[in-house]
Amino acid sequence: MKKQLLITALLSLAFAPAAYADDETEIDYTKGVFIVNEDWYGHQNSTVNYLLPDEEDGDCWHYRVIQAENPGKELGCTNQYGAIWDGRFYLIAKQEKDPGATVTGGRITVADAKTMKILYQNTVIDPSGKQCDGRGFLGVDAHKGYISSSNGIWIFDLDNYEVKGIVEGTGNPNAGDDKPNTDPSGSLYKGQTGSMVRAGNRVFAAHQQYGLLVIDPAADKVTDVIPMTMVSEKAGIGSVVVAKDGSVWASVAKDTKGDGSALPYIVRVDPGTLETEVVPVGDGLYPPANSWYAWTPDGLCASYRTNSLYWNGGKNSWFSSSTIFKFDIDTRTTTKIIDLSEDEENWKLYGCSMRVHPQTDELYVSLYHIFQDPTYITRRYDADGNKLRDYAMISNYWFPSLPVFPLAPDNYSNAGVSVPDADRNIDIRVENGCVYADGCSDLRIYTLDGRQMPSQNLAPGIYIVRAGNVTKKIKI
Repeated sequence: MKKQLLITALLSLAFAPAAYADDETEIDYTKGVFIVNEDWYGHQNSTVNYLLPDEEDGDCWHYRVIQAENPGKELGCTNQYGAIWDGRFYLIAKQEKDPGATVTGGRITVADAKTMKILYQNTVIDPSGKQCDGRGFLGVDAHKGYISSSNGIWIFDLDNYEVKGIVEGTGNPNAGDDKPNTDPSGSLYKGQTGSMVRAGNRVFAAHQQYGLLVIDPAADKVTDVIPMTMVSEKAGIGSVVVAKDGSVWASVAKDTKGDGSALPYIVRVDPGTLETEVVPVGDGLYPPANSWYAWTPDGLCASYRTNSLYWNGGKNSWFSSSTIFKFDIDTRTTTKIIDLSEDEENWKLYGCSMRVHPQTDELYVSLYHIFQDPTYITRRYDADGNKLRDYAMISNYWFPSLPVFPLAPDNYSNAGVSVPDADRNIDIRVENGCVYADGCSDLRIYTLDGRQMPSQNLAPGIYIVRAGNVTKKIKI
């Protein structure tokens, strides 16, 4: 979304030295914030920076940590997505190598989430080698993940690092049109799959042409399709998130053309009944921006702590870099909480690079001035849009895509978790696959084999719940 705007303004950095994390410093990768960067297209592969926001000595940034921890290895080109699942960091790129890079990375990269050591890379997603550019990743269970792409959602064996095939019903109906990558009417820009979430026993995925796909992960096939035509006859989907209460929410594109136009609504989907509710965002307010034209994960995101959604929006998705909104699901009200145009610093949100911290409920956003200026910062806000701190960065055309929040150290195993014989006096509630512990802010859910799970949208089974110093076994 930015390549044509640089050209001669970038030449001054063409031979600038790279800055990496200190090879001699042991870094704790379990307590900070990762920023996944597209980085400088035409010059170098994508990168990941690591921010320690509360570092006492002020040395908050560790740059290009994948390269630093894996000499001679790099990510692929335009890596837009990263997700930590079961102790591993899954990074998905559009292509395996930037035209200006000297190292071939991968469309799929898997790293140890605690060390950043690369465990696996593959240059292709479709095993046949056909064009299939990466989009996102979703952990389905301990053994399986889904990778969305320009041509369908692919089943990824997490035990053997092997793509096992495509999820039935998710393919791109325009695939094989033989149009060049530069043609905006080609299959890279039409019929893509994008964001994915797990809710209950289902996976919900955004499909540019069809709408919201409902997938049975046990059968790896689409069982239902929810088009956005309940909003408007030609409407399409932008992206999808799952809220704290387990409800599924989708943003709405004006059509399926992928030009970034949005309609002033969001759609709630009941993950059990698949019933829908069309919710206006409110007069004078902007809906979530979408970006099928040059796919990014979009700014629409959900809080883990409150029943709230956040997004960036503007007159259209090309001009959505100044205002950020908060939506209260319980009251169905939207509030503009951040307006960067009102300050005098001339900062703008880059793309969709904003997410809510799952523990602190703070909002981390990546800001820049103009495309030709390699000055970036990461800004930290509280849940209501009050600025807490800025984190200046070294000069580089980072083009950040997504903040990713690692789990705490004890979230990688069940060490120390015990299940008492007698029930403890704690008010733990289970409602619609969600677990609540009233009066306790430190709630953690584990499977019996020690994997930490989110507190919402749990599949049926037995789980270990830790609330403060109390541990219980529950059945969903």
